[in-house]
Amino acid sequence: MDPAAAPPEETRSPAIRVTMMPRDTNAHGTIFGGVLLSYIDQAGAIGTRRHCDKVVTVKMTEVVFHEPVFVGDVVSFYPTVTSVGRTSITVHVVVEAERWFGGKGRVKVTEAEIVYVNVGDDRRPIPIASAT
Repeated sequence: MDPAAAPPEETRSPAIRVTMMPRDTNAHGTIFGGVLLSYIDQAGAIGTRRHCDKVVTVKMTEVVFHEPVFVGDVVSFYPTVTSVGRTSITVHVVVEAERWFGGKGRVKVTEAEIVYVNVGDDRRPIPIASAT
């Protein structure tokens, strides 16, 4: 299967869906990668909610930009928890764009792995309830 091909959307629900605007562009006229990274981080944190109350981002790894994102694309962020440790949780986020211009349909544009740590009110790591 083509790595940029998107699976059927009917089987999943995005944590975030946003239309990319001109304010989000870089000097080349495509969407700035930092904008996508911010949404990826937010979507990943939303994905931890079944396991954790409060998380902080520890690391982003394996960020791959498969295709550019353009102004007008409707971009969806799909988080999946891949592992739960004692205090940390890893989430894989797949990013897909619906191409409204150019007729390409829906494509996988980016994906990333993010590690979060469950923290208490004092911002120190605490055990994840589902891991104990």
